[in-house]
Amino acid sequence: MTKRHIALLLSAAVLVGAGIAAAPPVPVPRTHLVHPGQSIQQAVDSAKQGDTVLVLPGVYHESVKVTTPGLTLRGTGRSTVLQPGSQKPADDCGKRGDGICVAGTKDKPLEGVTVSHLTLTGFSHAGLFAMGTDRLTVRQVTAEKNKVWGLAEERSVRSEYRSNIARDNGDAGLFLANTITAEQGASGTDGTLIAHNRLEGNRIGVTVRRLRDLTVRSNDVTGNCAGVFVVGDENKPRAGALTVRDNRVVENNRFCPATARLPFLQGSGIVLTGTEQTDVSGNLVVGNSGRSPLSGGIVLFKSFVGPAGERNRVSRNVLEANSPADLVNQESATLNTFVANSCGASRPAGLC
Repeated sequence: MTKRHIALLLSAAVLVGAGIAAAPPVPVPRTHLVHPGQSIQQAVDSAKQGDTVLVLPGVYHESVKVTTPGLTLRGTGRSTVLQPGSQKPADDCGKRGDGICVAGTKDKPLEGVTVSHLTLTGFSHAGLFAMGTDRLTVRQVTAEKNKVWGLAEERSVRSEYRSNIARDNGDAGLFLANTITAEQGASGTDGTLIAHNRLEGNRIGVTVRRLRDLTVRSNDVTGNCAGVFVVGDENKPRAGALTVRDNRVVENNRFCPATARLPFLQGSGIVLTGTEQTDVSGNLVVGNSGRSPLSGGIVLFKSFVGPAGERNRVSRNVLEANSPADLVNQESATLNTFVANSCGASRPAGLC
């Protein structure tokens, strides 16, 4: 054996000993195409972390449950449509009546899922429902004519809902909560963002319930019974420490009858109830008019379960032609502030 051969063998031994030669191959993300007539769920189930499931134009009659981290479920735009199927649903997602479910667990959040460029319509619960997620991205999704929510989530952090359309849904176009079934203090979202969405024809455009550290900005909210609701209760910590800014909230004047939780709704622009340290700024709030106890442009409304809102700040908003007033403060607390708003009338007087 020559000296050169010996040197090569020694070099190979060193590499193996260092673990370099034995390093596993890096998986290459794949794209799984779904054609009309094929199963989206089957493609999702076969996909691995980092893969994309691309759903081609067509109408797909099924619900889809995503449990793989890092998965992208993407359509081709509004021509990729999910509707309820005629067969009996096989899993809890379909049985509940949701279109797409993105599901982690209480102990292990599902990370990094993206859902985009789809239409979700006609489902008996929500178009999309997420539970236990981290860094979920939902963008350019149209959720319409679903019986409860267009897009909804609970127990999730660092989500981004951007450039979606939610319209003609039975409750909120966008609904975010700490938990839906239990009574407990508000939880932090670590910066969830709701931005550049169009919300129209719903009962409520956006509902944020018992959450903190969240931003609702630059959305177009019109034609609902109520525009934006930020809801707290008597539990600790309180809902709040969040931002509602730079939204266009115009003519949310549909009539919606009373429910077990709320009186009838009509003509509510932005409503804070039972919240603290919420910043409402830079919004355009025009033409929201009604006779509900919650009617008005920007309304601070005492929670139905008792606690007053505190240290909320309403500033630099432009309000016009809202009724019974542009600014309505029904809270007894004196720690809420109204600063530099452009408006014509307030209740009580002197807030403009």
